[in-house]
Amino acid sequence: MEYLIGIRGQDFVLVASDNVAASSIIQMKHDYDKMFKLSEKILLLCVGEAGDTVQFAEYIQKNVQLYKMRNGYELSPEAAANFTRKNLADYLRSRTPYHVNLLLAGYDDTEGPALYYMDYLGALVKAPFAAHGYGAFLTLSILDRYYKPGLTSDEAVDLLKRCIEELNKRFILNLPSFTVRLIDKNGIQDMKMPLLDAK
Repeated sequence: MEYLIGIRGQDFVLVASDNVAASSIIQMKHDYDKMFKLSEKILLLCVGEAGDTVQFAEYIQKNVQLYKMRNGYELSPEAAANFTRKNLADYLRSRTPYHVNLLLAGYDDTEGPALYYMDYLGALVKAPFAAHGYGAFLTLSILDRYYKPGLTSDEAVDLLKRCIEELNKRFILNLPSFTVRLIDKNGIQDMKMPLLDAK
Protein backbone atom coordinates (compact mmCIF):
# COMPACT_ATOMS: atom_id res chain seq x y z
CA MET A 1 0.00 0.00 0.00
CA GLU A 2 3.04 2.24 0.30
CA TYR A 3 4.59 4.05 -2.64
CA LEU A 4 8.12 5.13 -3.51
CA ILE A 5 9.26 6.67 -6.78
CA GLY A 6 12.60 7.89 -8.11
CA ILE A 7 13.50 9.64 -11.37
CA ARG A 8 17.10 10.23 -12.45
CA GLY A 9 17.76 13.33 -14.52
CA GLN A 10 20.77 14.84 -16.22
CA ASP A 11 22.42 16.08 -13.03
CA PHE A 12 19.97 15.23 -10.26
CA VAL A 13 17.68 12.55 -8.81
CA LEU A 14 14.08 13.39 -7.87
CA VAL A 15 12.49 11.10 -5.28
CA ALA A 16 9.09 10.97 -3.58
CA SER A 17 7.35 8.80 -1.01
CA ASP A 18 3.89 8.77 0.48
CA ASN A 19 3.55 9.83 4.12
CA VAL A 20 1.12 7.16 5.34
CA ALA A 21 2.07 4.77 8.13
CA ALA A 22 -0.47 1.94 8.15
CA SER A 23 -1.04 -1.40 9.80
CA SER A 24 -3.36 -3.69 7.87
CA ILE A 25 -6.39 -1.51 7.07
CA ILE A 26 -5.68 1.12 9.74
CA GLN A 27 -3.93 4.41 8.94
CA MET A 28 -1.89 5.37 11.99
CA LYS A 29 -0.01 8.42 10.71
CA HIS A 30 -0.21 10.66 7.67
CA ASP A 31 3.06 12.57 8.15
CA TYR A 32 5.58 9.69 8.27
CA ASP A 33 8.91 10.28 6.50
CA LYS A 34 10.16 7.13 4.74
CA MET A 35 13.46 8.69 3.64
CA PHE A 36 16.70 8.21 5.57
CA LYS A 37 19.70 10.48 4.98
CA LEU A 38 22.81 8.31 4.64
CA SER A 39 25.18 11.20 3.85
CA GLU A 40 25.10 14.76 2.50
CA LYS A 41 24.22 13.50 -0.99
CA ILE A 42 22.65 10.05 -0.48
CA LEU A 43 19.07 9.18 0.50
CA LEU A 44 17.64 5.75 1.28
CA LEU A 45 13.88 5.33 0.74
CA CYS A 46 12.47 2.34 2.59
CA VAL A 47 9.08 0.58 2.68
CA GLY A 48 7.95 -2.78 4.03
CA GLU A 49 7.19 -4.22 7.45
CA ALA A 50 6.93 -1.38 9.97
CA GLY A 51 9.65 -2.49 12.39
CA ASP A 52 11.96 -3.81 9.67
CA THR A 53 12.04 -0.55 7.71
CA VAL A 54 13.22 1.62 10.58
CA GLN A 55 15.61 -0.95 12.06
CA PHE A 56 17.28 -1.84 8.75
CA ALA A 57 17.44 1.74 7.42
CA GLU A 58 18.93 3.08 10.66
CA TYR A 59 21.45 0.21 10.73
CA ILE A 60 22.62 1.14 7.21
CA GLN A 61 22.54 4.86 8.06
CA LYS A 62 24.74 4.48 11.15
CA ASN A 63 27.23 2.19 9.38
CA VAL A 64 27.63 4.61 6.47
CA GLN A 65 28.27 7.41 8.98
CA LEU A 66 30.74 5.19 10.85
CA TYR A 67 32.60 4.57 7.58
CA LYS A 68 32.97 8.33 7.08
CA MET A 69 34.30 8.81 10.64
CA ARG A 70 36.82 5.99 10.28
CA ASN A 71 38.06 6.87 6.79
CA GLY A 72 37.56 10.63 6.50
CA TYR A 73 35.42 10.49 3.36
CA GLU A 74 31.91 9.41 2.42
CA LEU A 75 30.85 6.36 0.46
CA SER A 76 29.75 6.94 -3.13
CA PRO A 77 26.12 6.11 -4.01
CA GLU A 78 27.32 2.94 -5.77
CA ALA A 79 29.35 1.81 -2.74
CA ALA A 80 26.44 2.60 -0.38
CA ALA A 81 24.05 0.62 -2.63
CA ASN A 82 26.36 -2.40 -2.71
CA PHE A 83 26.89 -2.25 1.06
CA THR A 84 23.11 -2.08 1.59
CA ARG A 85 22.47 -4.93 -0.82
CA LYS A 86 25.10 -7.16 0.84
CA ASN A 87 23.55 -6.64 4.28
CA LEU A 88 20.06 -7.30 2.90
CA ALA A 89 21.27 -10.52 1.24
CA ASP A 90 23.14 -11.66 4.37
CA TYR A 91 20.07 -11.15 6.56
CA LEU A 92 17.91 -12.93 3.96
CA ARG A 93 20.01 -16.05 4.57
CA SER A 94 19.72 -15.78 8.36
CA ARG A 95 16.90 -16.51 10.79
CA THR A 96 15.96 -12.82 10.91
CA PRO A 97 15.44 -11.55 7.34
CA TYR A 98 14.29 -7.98 6.74
CA HIS A 99 11.20 -7.57 4.59
CA VAL A 100 12.03 -4.17 3.04
CA ASN A 101 12.00 -2.68 -0.44
CA LEU A 102 14.43 0.15 -1.09
CA LEU A 103 15.38 2.94 -3.44
CA LEU A 104 18.81 4.49 -2.97
CA ALA A 105 19.37 7.86 -4.63
CA GLY A 106 22.50 9.93 -4.59
CA TYR A 107 24.91 12.23 -6.35
CA ASP A 108 28.62 11.56 -6.83
CA ASP A 109 30.94 14.40 -7.86
CA THR A 110 32.71 12.21 -10.43
CA GLU A 111 29.98 9.77 -11.53
CA GLY A 112 27.00 12.14 -11.35
CA PRO A 113 23.47 11.16 -10.24
CA ALA A 114 22.55 7.55 -9.44
CA LEU A 115 19.34 5.72 -8.60
CA TYR A 116 19.35 2.11 -7.35
CA TYR A 117 16.39 -0.25 -7.02
CA MET A 118 16.53 -2.98 -4.37
CA ASP A 119 13.91 -5.47 -3.30
CA TYR A 120 13.55 -7.67 -0.21
CA LEU A 121 15.26 -10.59 -1.98
CA GLY A 122 18.50 -8.63 -2.37
CA ALA A 123 18.18 -7.77 -6.07
CA LEU A 124 20.05 -4.59 -6.99
CA VAL A 125 19.90 -2.65 -10.25
CA LYS A 126 20.89 0.86 -11.30
CA ALA A 127 17.90 2.40 -13.04
CA PRO A 128 16.87 5.64 -14.76
CA PHE A 129 13.55 5.46 -12.88
CA ALA A 130 12.06 3.12 -10.30
CA ALA A 131 8.99 2.64 -8.10
CA HIS A 132 7.92 0.35 -5.24
CA GLY A 133 4.52 -0.53 -3.85
CA TYR A 134 1.10 -1.05 -5.39
CA GLY A 135 1.38 2.38 -6.99
CA ALA A 136 4.23 1.04 -9.12
CA PHE A 137 1.73 -1.11 -11.02
CA LEU A 138 -0.07 2.06 -12.09
CA THR A 139 2.86 4.37 -12.74
CA LEU A 140 5.72 2.33 -14.25
CA SER A 141 4.00 2.44 -17.63
CA ILE A 142 3.82 6.25 -17.41
CA LEU A 143 7.49 6.44 -16.50
CA ASP A 144 8.36 4.06 -19.33
CA ARG A 145 6.38 6.12 -21.84
CA TYR A 146 7.41 9.66 -20.87
CA TYR A 147 10.89 9.28 -19.38
CA LYS A 148 13.79 10.40 -21.58
CA PRO A 149 17.52 10.55 -20.85
CA GLY A 150 18.78 14.01 -19.90
CA LEU A 151 15.52 15.05 -18.27
CA THR A 152 15.52 18.57 -16.77
CA SER A 153 14.29 19.09 -13.21
CA ASP A 154 11.09 20.78 -14.45
CA GLU A 155 10.37 17.85 -16.77
CA ALA A 156 11.00 15.39 -13.93
CA VAL A 157 8.59 17.31 -11.67
CA ASP A 158 5.95 17.24 -14.42
CA LEU A 159 6.46 13.49 -14.83
CA LEU A 160 6.16 12.99 -11.06
CA LYS A 161 2.94 15.02 -11.01
CA ARG A 162 1.56 12.87 -13.82
CA CYS A 163 2.30 9.73 -11.78
CA ILE A 164 0.69 11.13 -8.62
CA GLU A 165 -2.40 12.23 -10.57
CA GLU A 166 -2.72 8.69 -11.93
CA LEU A 167 -2.49 7.29 -8.40
CA ASN A 168 -5.15 9.70 -7.14
CA LYS A 169 -7.42 8.76 -10.03
CA ARG A 170 -7.02 4.97 -10.15
CA PHE A 171 -5.66 3.66 -6.84
CA ILE A 172 -8.41 2.45 -4.51
CA LEU A 173 -6.54 3.65 -1.42
CA ASN A 174 -6.01 7.27 -0.45
CA LEU A 175 -2.40 8.47 -0.32
CA PRO A 176 -3.08 12.05 0.80
CA SER A 177 0.42 13.55 0.93
CA PHE A 178 3.96 13.00 -0.30
CA THR A 179 7.49 13.96 0.69
CA VAL A 180 9.50 15.10 -2.34
CA ARG A 181 13.26 15.65 -2.37
CA LEU A 182 15.87 16.48 -5.00
CA ILE A 183 19.48 15.34 -4.77
CA ASP A 184 22.13 17.12 -6.85
CA LYS A 185 25.67 18.52 -6.53
CA ASN A 186 24.44 20.88 -3.78
CA GLY A 187 23.12 18.02 -1.64
CA ILE A 188 19.60 17.05 -0.59
CA GLN A 189 16.83 19.63 -0.93
CA ASP A 190 13.23 19.45 0.23
CA MET A 191 10.70 20.44 -2.41
CA LYS A 192 7.45 22.05 -1.38
CA MET A 193 4.91 20.77 -3.86
CA PRO A 194 1.33 21.30 -2.69
CA LEU A 195 0.14 20.32 -6.18
CA LEU A 196 1.10 16.73 -5.36
CA ASP A 197 -1.24 16.51 -2.39
CA ALA A 198 -4.54 14.81 -2.97
CA LYS A 199 -7.51 17.09 -3.50
